Amino acid sequence: MSGAVQAGWAPPSGPSEPTPGWPRWLLATTVAWAVLLVGLTWWSVRNDPPTVREQRTLGQADPVVDRAVGRLVVAVGDGAWALTPTTIERDCRVTPMEDGAALIRGLDVVVAEGGERALLERVADRLPESWRAGVRVSSDGPLLRADAGEFIAVEGRVVTAGRVRFTADTGCRPVDTELGTLLPGAGGETAQAANDALRALGRPEPPGGQPLSAACPGGGRAETALFSAGAEPVSLAPLRSLAAGVAVVDTPEVYAYRRGPVIVLADATGDELRVSASTGCAG
Repeated sequence: MSGAVQAGWAPPSGPSEPTPGWPRWLLATTVAWAVLLVGLTWWSVRNDPPTVREQRTLGQADPVVDRAVGRLVVAVGDGAWALTPTTIERDCRVTPMEDGAALIRGLDVVVAEGGERALLERVADRLPESWRAGVRVSSDGPLLRADAGEFIAVEGRVVTAGRVRFTADTGCRPVDTELGTLLPGAGGETAQAANDALRALGRPEPPGGQPLSAACPGGGRAETALFSAGAEPVSLAPLRSLAAGVAVVDTPEVYAYRRGPVIVLADATGDELRVSASTGCAG
């Protein structure tokens, strides 16, 4: 009998080997590892601080800005200052696919011309060490920069001779709240002091005054009542009768004085007279 194999025919190979399954111990380990990863992710989302700015919304960043401005008020001390109106910059881009908004708060400080850098350095020295505040020379003059935490940038810069502006800026964030709720108000003591100054200048209280405030580090709030009082020229000399002691600032266009805990600032340097009254943080 011939052992030749006919063309086109293959000898049987026998039964196929069964494919082994995963060992039970390996399957159990894989499931346990997956459960652990899910648990760690859940914990991280709820407890870890954000690692990029886009992970914190505008509403979440607002209290950090509020406290940062209060810290700046304390660092400025007894100078002639007023909180500035809150700025909300809309329609910025969080990502190429997502719109957002930026929130900026701060305060203006008036000093004698030539004292701007000294003010910036003094404030930098008084800010928390964790902010890593410092003053450097830029093309626009001395510049204070600091990090208030949670991606809040703090700056101080000279806006005009004798005037320094400090700001706390969220940068572009996702919007998760009504923007109108991000405009803090103030109480009545500051508004009364501002009204007294307006009457002394022959200006009735204008409608639409802006109440502003910021959280003090030790509790309570710093406050400013800000009024725009027309563009007509005005002499600030009548305010000298309201000053309890030596004026804080006394120039033809800017006059600031203290009445108890309130600092009143009349500013005629811009297009219109602006009168503010502010109270700082206790201690």
